[in-house]
Amino acid sequence: MQYNPCMLGSVISGVSAAAVVTAGYQSMAPTAQWYGQTFTGLPHSSRQIALTYDDGPNDPHTLRLLEVLARHGVRATFFLIGRYVQQHPEIVHEIIQAGHVVGNHTSTHPLLTFKNEIAIRQELSECRSALQDAIGEHSSLFRPPFGGRRPAVLRIARELGMSPVMWNVTGYDWNAPPAPEIERKITKQIRGGDVILLHDGGHKHMGADRSQTLIATDHLIARYKPEGYKFVTIPQMMGKTDSFTP
Repeated sequence: MQYNPCMLGSVISGVSAAAVVTAGYQSMAPTAQWYGQTFTGLPHSSRQIALTYDDGPNDPHTLRLLEVLARHGVRATFFLIGRYVQQHPEIVHEIIQAGHVVGNHTSTHPLLTFKNEIAIRQELSECRSALQDAIGEHSSLFRPPFGGRRPAVLRIARELGMSPVMWNVTGYDWNAPPAPEIERKITKQIRGGDVILLHDGGHKHMGADRSQTLIATDHLIARYKPEGYKFVTIPQMMGKTDSFTP
């Protein structure tokens, strides 16, 4: 075949575009491991399920969620935003007193993929300080906002002694769809050993309406508990005992 520089250029451009798409996918897909190891759950043979809630503490829905979880005797993991922790440390106290686990979800909830290393470290450190001021010792768990990460994000998290946690099931509840829709999306994905992403707050403002997530949580626990699934915290699922719960 005759050499065609235009054809070669097209091939190179196509390969470059594919690489960019792949890199973008790996930076956002919750189970992708290209940029570094993160915890996303257990093998499907497990009968454990971990409920996780992002973007709190949120007044009043985090407290109402605690009531739902208490009725079922279930403990969950809450990834909290530092600026909200500073606004409502009493809610964080309630989470801990109820036996749940809290983790770091940055100070202001930015997309860390596009932040420089100084800003990344500041976001994680400020959230850790807010949690420390509110409740003292807490878990080393960290979840990047929007799931966005690149190698520097995970490296800095580990330098700060934090364990990155993602998820493998999501309820797509950030826009507050009806509870049946949240339930349907979750039940289609559950296989066992799952880390479920839900939201008890909203990163844009305090007071986000999470009433439908609460209803969905109530129904999901009532459905899967009788089937022999055990709802656990992330440290329990990871086999750790230093969850800093009462």
